[in-house]
Amino acid sequence: MAASDPHRILASPVETVPAPGQARVAELAAEREAVLVIVGLPTSLSGRSDSASAQMSRDWVESFRVLVDVPVELVDERLTTVTATAALRAAGRSAKQSRAVIDQAAAVALLQGYLETAR
Repeated sequence: MAASDPHRILASPVETVPAPGQARVAELAAEREAVLVIVGLPTSLSGRSDSASAQMSRDWVESFRVLVDVPVELVDERLTTVTATAALRAAGRSAKQSRAVIDQAAAVALLQGYLETAR
């Protein structure tokens, strides 16, 4: 999970939440007084989002929405793990060192992309 600063400029890692994790994500969102929650939608490089993974994301969001009082949006997560892996390598972390934080780094990449698009 990642969160932005109050000015919605910079995304930062929060924690890795084990699946399914809806209750914990709702708790973290409430603690941070979130005004919006975005969730990654697995999308193929060709732009298709009709995979089993994409449906799992949609189902997760449906069960999550009842736990929060803020909008929840699905956002294309293409290449976020690739971007996160590259950023961690550029920071000098090996693949082994990155395993524990790759999901957080991917969440940061997803949120940062959303923030930059929303400006």
